[in-house]
Amino acid sequence: MTNESAQLNVLISGGFAGAYEQLLPEFQRMSGIKVTTGSGASQGSGPQTIAAQLGRGVAADVVILSREGLNELIAANKIALGTDVDLARVPLGVAVRAGTTKPDVSTVEGFKQAMLKAKIIAMPGSTGGIWLMTDVFPRLGIAENINVKLTPRGTGAIGMVAAGEADITVLPVSEILHAAGVDFVGTIAPEIQLAQVFSAAVVATSRGIEAPKRLIEFLGSARASETIRNSGMEPLVTLK
Repeated sequence: MTNESAQLNVLISGGFAGAYEQLLPEFQRMSGIKVTTGSGASQGSGPQTIAAQLGRGVAADVVILSREGLNELIAANKIALGTDVDLARVPLGVAVRAGTTKPDVSTVEGFKQAMLKAKIIAMPGSTGGIWLMTDVFPRLGIAENINVKLTPRGTGAIGMVAAGEADITVLPVSEILHAAGVDFVGTIAPEIQLAQVFSAAVVATSRGIEAPKRLIEFLGSARASETIRNSGMEPLVTLK
């Protein structure tokens, strides 16, 4: 392996980041490949989405983001054909500030009441937030009656709730479980649930194909599945 192919640049969104950060040291040790990681939102507007970063020439060999966001990149010819792999599925969950009362969000009515009672709802303007704003809140008839503050990333929404600047947030469970300053309330009802799939792919402009594929195969391997499961996600592939 050449020195050039022994280095990788990764752009990742928040949903899969918890598992990735735990798995990366082992991959680097095993492979001898040095990985530099940047982050961005799967979807949405603003300069820090993964699409916007790729568009302005930020170097990346691998992207890991929601399937919805990846499909947009594939349509824009930003991805090497046939390299996309679905890694894990994760439901949307609710978090409140640590130590505060947890509402019941397990039913549609319970979720609706929790949203109506919150003075401020913090949400990322990415895949899950787009789903809630364009589908769930209008369907529940509460879109005009709630105060939503959109943040570019899930970490921003978590930070607002932890600091008491917002009462509640709705995010992929994997972004909540190990976050400081918040308590996980539970997943939202199946009728309004969006089980997000997080996927990886090689970027079309990558300097090589073998090293990026090795990383993706590792993240989809059986040895990675326990870490993925512990981060609140369901592994979707177990490559040997």
